[in-house]
Amino acid sequence: MKALITGITGQDGSYLAEFLLKKGYEVYGMYRRSSVETFERIDHIKDKIHLICADLTDQSSLNEMIRTINPDEVYNLAAQSFVPASWTQPILTGDVTALGVTRLLEAIRHINPKIKFYQASSSEMFGKVQEVPQTEKTPFYPRSPYGVAKVYAFWMTKNYRESYGMFCANGILFNHESCRRGKQFVTRKVTDSVAKIKLGLQKELFLGNLDSKRDWGFAGDFVEAMWLMLQHKKPDDFVIATGETHSVRELCEAAFSRVGLNYKDYVKTDPKFLRPAEVDLLIGDYSRAKKELGWGPKVKFKELVGMMVDEDLKRHKKEQR
Repeated sequence: MKALITGITGQDGSYLAEFLLKKGYEVYGMYRRSSVETFERIDHIKDKIHLICADLTDQSSLNEMIRTINPDEVYNLAAQSFVPASWTQPILTGDVTALGVTRLLEAIRHINPKIKFYQASSSEMFGKVQEVPQTEKTPFYPRSPYGVAKVYAFWMTKNYRESYGMFCANGILFNHESCRRGKQFVTRKVTDSVAKIKLGLQKELFLGNLDSKRDWGFAGDFVEAMWLMLQHKKPDDFVIATGETHSVRELCEAAFSRVGLNYKDYVKTDPKFLRPAEVDLLIGDYSRAKKELGWGPKVKFKELVGMMVDEDLKRHKKEQR
């Protein structure tokens, strides 16, 4: 089996590549050309995978990639995925995160419509939530250009499935984190800062809305759900979550207590980190994925935060030496 992962250099891409290699897949990864190489998350498996340069904004590169590889499965994880950046770059976000999906689907449809396609959809599509918890039937109400772009991509994936009979599945993934998460994301910003503060490399941590609540899981658990969706008897859409919600304040409390500190002594709020339109509460109901795919989260919230803090602490100690 051949699998193509777009966004292989990201957090999810690296975990999915590891998972598929263990399953015996031949793994191909799409990366975007940039002036600075960003292969640190896949350095340890680089000699086991095939890398190909292409871009979701360039149709000809996508056509050539699909034609050359002719994969059995495509996992589209590439996106402009940082929500705050979608406010400063809304057009780029739409071009990559929304239209990029259509370009990829078109390449598959014209070259080999039998290829199975997974689209990384997001809990940010629920935004101003219309019900609690959120299920596959909850109406979308996105509150950022990123969320809007993901809604477009979700519906295009569904439309290609229903219009052309293609195997296209949407994984509506709630927040999933790890020590490979980018430092601009709030979980990693917190754990990295905790490590620095503990080692005397930083004095304070500035954040936005501490009462914002999220359903946080472990990225390593979530990539298994992506694979299971493409092994399912029919293409469908599934919510992947933990069913628990925690505030940013709880995140800070868990992270600082891991190193014996009180978050109240170090965390300050700064209005510049507040979103123009806030998403206050996200919590997913993954019962359908549990019933039909046999999937469930394994790593709990405090365990996840502890893993991330420990890894950041280890890395900063090594850098100090």
